[in-house]
Amino acid sequence: MRTHFIAIGGAAMHNLALALHHKGYHVTGSDDAIFEPSLSRLQKHGLLPATMGWFPEKITADIDAVILGMHAKADNPELLRAQELGLQIYSYPEFLYEQSKNKTRVVIGGSHGKTTITSMILHVMHYHNVQVDYMVGAQLEGFDTMVHLTEENDFIVLEGDEYLSSPIDRRPKFHLYQPNIALLSGIAWDHINVFPTFENYVQQFETFVNQITKGGILIYNEEDATVKKVAEASENTIRKIPYQTAAYTVENGTTLLETPEGAMPIEVFGAHNLNNLAGAKWVCQCMGVDEADFYEAIATFKGASKRLEKIAESSNKVAYKDFAHSPSKVSATTKAVKSQYPDRKLVACLELHTYSSLNAEFLKEYEGALDAADVAVVFYSPDAVKIKQLEEVTYEQIAQSFQRNDLVIYTNPEEFKAFLFNYNLENTALLLMSSGNYGGLHFDEVKSLIQ
Repeated sequence: MRTHFIAIGGAAMHNLALALHHKGYHVTGSDDAIFEPSLSRLQKHGLLPATMGWFPEKITADIDAVILGMHAKADNPELLRAQELGLQIYSYPEFLYEQSKNKTRVVIGGSHGKTTITSMILHVMHYHNVQVDYMVGAQLEGFDTMVHLTEENDFIVLEGDEYLSSPIDRRPKFHLYQPNIALLSGIAWDHINVFPTFENYVQQFETFVNQITKGGILIYNEEDATVKKVAEASENTIRKIPYQTAAYTVENGTTLLETPEGAMPIEVFGAHNLNNLAGAKWVCQCMGVDEADFYEAIATFKGASKRLEKIAESSNKVAYKDFAHSPSKVSATTKAVKSQYPDRKLVACLELHTYSSLNAEFLKEYEGALDAADVAVVFYSPDAVKIKQLEEVTYEQIAQSFQRNDLVIYTNPEEFKAFLFNYNLENTALLLMSSGNYGGLHFDEVKSLIQ
């Protein structure tokens, strides 16, 4: 089968391209800019475009499928040529569905926890040598790619993102998968540039639940009031399984999970991760892994990449980085680190980097998000605001939104870095939360602060 990727360099797109290449498909692609690690990974397998840019002449009648990435625009020259030729054009999620129509589709949805829960499930399956297809949003230890597709595997586990499918398909990605088994972890308003109201955002999850195949299963976090309401209101003919945060204790910086065999030390920590674990356990049981086997495997799960990932540790200092940026994630991550290290000072640094977080109207959603921190720091780049063509966010708006009189705010990367490198981190837990890099901070440099 011949496939062509328009915008092959994206994190998701290049992983799908690699998966199809491994499956034996003939893969080509284009992009106007490709960065690491996509560049090296595509180059290694001979899939890196020879020249950057869009070339309509690459689009020929013998292409079986054109896969369109979100980075492309609706007037992309290659897309226009594909439409002119009447070729089959797929969004990323549409193509994944095509690849999994005859499999049992397990879809993990929710505003937060998706990547971690999907990663937990895949870790358990990998541990027990159960072969499954998958698509996950982070690089996992023991897995070569973030997408794996075969003809023979019975299950496919998909991280169900609610963001849009493609420039010409404005449906949320997770509306296209039609799950047999679905999980809903939490609903906290996000992507306000696409879903302008909370009610509109919630509707996307109602649709997701109603698209579970008849006789399928919904596993849902009943501790989230909105999730509970959506799940219980659905009249879809499915089995509904509620879950709650797993019982645990923390002793001397180690989290102990309560199991039928007694307390078991685990690598991940924080109430939100124990909630994720409870959901993952139900999914694995629905996939045929019994409870005891789940516990045996999950004991060795260290977490998904960039999700509460330990940068460095010494006798009385520790530093973590986390992808957290939405208010609910920031709050959960900050509380998790404070609970794990209650006797240490917690310095929590948040970069406002996404479209939503840099929106003056949305900022008020961050009220209380950093309350668990002893020292709360917010960094944002005025340049990022300009690039996203948003109204300028002011120092006063940020200070007012978080409702902390002692909030420290930086807009200059060098000043933020100076704060970090001059701060006395003795008996401290440092938490760096961002989907960016604080205007050029290298996390390897942070290691030197902890040694």
